[in-house]
Amino acid sequence: MIFNTTYNNEDFKIHSKELLGKPFSFLERLKMNGNGSGRFMIYELSEKLYPKQKQFSELNYGNLELRPNGILVHFTNRLERYSWCIPYYKLVVYNSSYFSIHAEGNFIKFLKNKNYTENKKFIAKMLDYKNEFLKLDYYDG
Repeated sequence: MIFNTTYNNEDFKIHSKELLGKPFSFLERLKMNGNGSGRFMIYELSEKLYPKQKQFSELNYGNLELRPNGILVHFTNRLERYSWCIPYYKLVVYNSSYFSIHAEGNFIKFLKNKNYTENKKFIAKMLDYKNEFLKLDYYDG
């Protein structure tokens, strides 16, 4: 589900805690060397993820945040910030000519440029947390 998080949004806080778990504590974030990615340049969004005001400009950025039971994808549209909650069991990641995240029939594609190469360790960490959560020991991320 996508939420407008430009300002405080109580629905988002409640829904994200129920679906993805509470945010990691400060000590947990230190132990895991951070729980957020750097920024990615967005190439394309699926139609359902477009905000109501379809004024998606050419240069938009997004970033990812780890939670115990899933991830948050934060992205901007002009001056507004949106967040997409994705539990690990619905998360699908494709790494082809673009780095893309899919869930519930929606997707967001990121360019594979300098920002992507700087975030490779984070992507590996995200996949490790997904495999650990889903108990997929046989997968070699």
